[in-house]
Amino acid sequence: MIERAHVIGAGRVGSAFAARLSERGLELSPDDPELVLLCVPDRAVAEVAAGLAPGPWVAHVSGATPLAALEPHGRRFSLHPLQTFTTARGAEQLDGAFAAVTAETDEAREVALWLARTLGLEPFALADDRRAAYHAGASIASNYLVTLRRAAGSLLEAAGAPPEALDPLMRRTIENGFELTGPIARGDWATVEAHRDAIRAERPELEPMYAALAETTKALL
Repeated sequence: MIERAHVIGAGRVGSAFAARLSERGLELSPDDPELVLLCVPDRAVAEVAAGLAPGPWVAHVSGATPLAALEPHGRRFSLHPLQTFTTARGAEQLDGAFAAVTAETDEAREVALWLARTLGLEPFALADDRRAAYHAGASIASNYLVTLRRAAGSLLEAAGAPPEALDPLMRRTIENGFELTGPIARGDWATVEAHRDAIRAERPELEPMYAALAETTKALL
């Protein structure tokens, strides 16, 4: 469908996209592209889009940025890979991940779906006015997992245990389909209070977080 594309931005996402499109046989060039992919920070999308000559398809890969940021381009869509990326790895980071596709026309949707599948992503539709809720969920799942690992690791360190011992536990929780175990699942609130006492003594700055997570976990049972 698309033979020539231009990827703007060589960061973690842009480099993975460019590598995969090259693998798939697309010509990557700024000269007369059929598709321009904006793999730039959210705050730069509108400025970069405004500087592009109309004509080719223009798409951004932001999860939170609305399509209006791509003005004045009418041939536009967004494709957000629901994945976290690192420069230490390549295009294989895309394999099997989902992607949120937002498009205003059937033609744009067709191009977006083709692009997602060419990249090795599993696409799903996302309404433009639901982006904030979607991106909040993605941020909780990815960003706050890092926060939780650091917080939990600091408690293991305080207890004289190796923080890296948590990593197999966290991986197995995912492998088990996020099945809840532990004191809250058992209704063992005495243990929860013992946790709070220990946290208050060892890492008091973490107590509000623990209390909020305990209440949220209980509410979602």
